[in-house]
Amino acid sequence: MQKKELLDVKVEHIDIKTFDAIPIVEQYKKMAFQARNLARAATIYTTMLEDTKCSTILCLAGSLFSAGLKKVVLDMIENNMVDAIVSTGANIVDQDFFEGLGFNHYQGSPFANDDALLKQHIDRIYDTYIDEDELRECDMTIAKICDSLKPRPYSSREFIEAMGKYLVDNNFESESIVKLAYQKNVPIFVPAFSDCSAGFGLIYHQWHRQGKEMVTIDSAKDFLELTKIKIEAKTTGLFMVGGGVPKNFAQDITVAAEIIGEEVDMHKYAIQITVADERDGALSGSTLKEAHSWGKVHDDFEQMVFSEATIALPLIASYAYHKKSWENRQPKNYNLLLNK
Repeated sequence: MQKKELLDVKVEHIDIKTFDAIPIVEQYKKMAFQARNLARAATIYTTMLEDTKCSTILCLAGSLFSAGLKKVVLDMIENNMVDAIVSTGANIVDQDFFEGLGFNHYQGSPFANDDALLKQHIDRIYDTYIDEDELRECDMTIAKICDSLKPRPYSSREFIEAMGKYLVDNNFESESIVKLAYQKNVPIFVPAFSDCSAGFGLIYHQWHRQGKEMVTIDSAKDFLELTKIKIEAKTTGLFMVGGGVPKNFAQDITVAAEIIGEEVDMHKYAIQITVADERDGALSGSTLKEAHSWGKVHDDFEQMVFSEATIALPLIASYAYHKKSWENRQPKNYNLLLNK
């Protein structure tokens, strides 16, 4: 098959507003295994949103937006269901910003001939295809943004704000989490910012500015800024999709605040969706009960859900959306706080 034929059927993003998950989740409460765990997680998330003093931090790992979950997070931002985001770079840059530039992800097959895809410049994420030539345009757009900024160290949050501003200023019409978060002053942190298309754009910028001042990313500033949010918020809840760096980064801010001499409470609420196993001691599968031993998460309102994200996230988010638990919440505007 030719490239045009392979990149034919777009991945479409699920819309939690079009279906009400309350009836099925309520029935899950009376079942067992992961059905009951998912139902309890949905209840905790709803409680988290009803607690208007609580700031909700959404953590994102894995290939989520290429898989059709972008609109779920867009609706969460639009309806004040999330106050800050911590993510892997692939979700924010290679997938969301990429689509914000007008590009798409396409339905593919895990059984494709990968050598044939390589020759046609098609990248595969399990059963999803991406046009590598378009991804290079995304890389170079990041380099262009670097060149436009005053040379200095930036937190990833500051740089992602600049990405959102770029989409707004250049009238890109495609839906984008980066763009909406910029418009609504919701901070997005990517602690491992170079581990994605942003990294290619950054090294291009730095290679061509050798011997001159340049844009750099300050990961310690990321950590400090998110810790400032914890100090300001006091009460916090974590909604973690996947694990890895975003999960650890967000959990660690309770300890970070203590180290700099600020008294803060552990995260009051925490839920995690994962398919990882806790038995090897790896982070993505480490339970929230384990996090309690580190002084990071309270053990009253925590729930693990061992499920794949494309199944579990829409159900939990739809349940909370249709419960209307977000209606009394006001935007926290944490970008304004951090930009002072």
